[in-house]
Amino acid sequence: MILQRAFLFITLFECLLVPYKVTSQNSQSLENKSNNSAFNSNEWLQFRIHYGIFNASYASLTLSNDTIKGLPVIHAKGYGRTSGIARFFFRVEDNYESYFNEEKTQPIRFIRKIDEGGYTKNKVIDFDQKNGIAYINDIKNNKQSKKDIKLNTQDLISTFYYLRNYFPLGDIITDKNFKVNIFFDDETFEFNLKYLGVEYVETKFGKIECLKFVPVVQKGRVFKDKESITLWISNDLNRVPIRIQADIAIGSIKCDLDDFKNIKHPFKIRTN
Repeated sequence: MILQRAFLFITLFECLLVPYKVTSQNSQSLENKSNNSAFNSNEWLQFRIHYGIFNASYASLTLSNDTIKGLPVIHAKGYGRTSGIARFFFRVEDNYESYFNEEKTQPIRFIRKIDEGGYTKNKVIDFDQKNGIAYINDIKNNKQSKKDIKLNTQDLISTFYYLRNYFPLGDIITDKNFKVNIFFDDETFEFNLKYLGVEYVETKFGKIECLKFVPVVQKGRVFKDKESITLWISNDLNRVPIRIQADIAIGSIKCDLDDFKNIKHPFKIRTN
């Protein structure tokens, strides 16, 4: 059971963005403003996830223009799967989709279709941001329900782009916390992120100057302590995750940016 639980975190989405209930103090909600400057609508990112010495998985995030309910939206697709020897022990096929408003990066529809070692889910969630309601269609179990949501609630994938757009571009105070509400698994959670400072990360592309953050998560059976996940985000206008590292009860998972296309701004890369 512990091994299976560990492998649930090898995809980018669950290594970085699966939210945990936390108690926030001195946290600041990010402003909901129009500032779509961090990404192009045809951006593609690929990440490689390592579990110890094994290359455990690849995950990709793809953007495109689309329409939903007659409105123009950004359509984000996230896909993750185990590979190599990890796939032999534990098969993961995770598909996530988010349709979000381009101006404010607010989700309109979220799709989650996953198969993690036989654990499956197939859900479609429609967000009524104006009235604060999430309509849940559980396709697997043929059930429909609705839940109240807070103002400017994000889904699992839209959170990734929302944070990229709304992190301040100037100096950030060290140890300052940022929070965002995420609706996931039929509940609203608070995602709390603490800033640690600037650090250079050695990558296959060269050294990239990054902002270093730790999501404050709940200590439990999986994570060693409340700050067991560390992420490094490019310190430029792209705000792309460069590396994510998660220390879990039976080892460490590392996720590195492996390839990219159509990013909006040039990376600041040092070759020496």
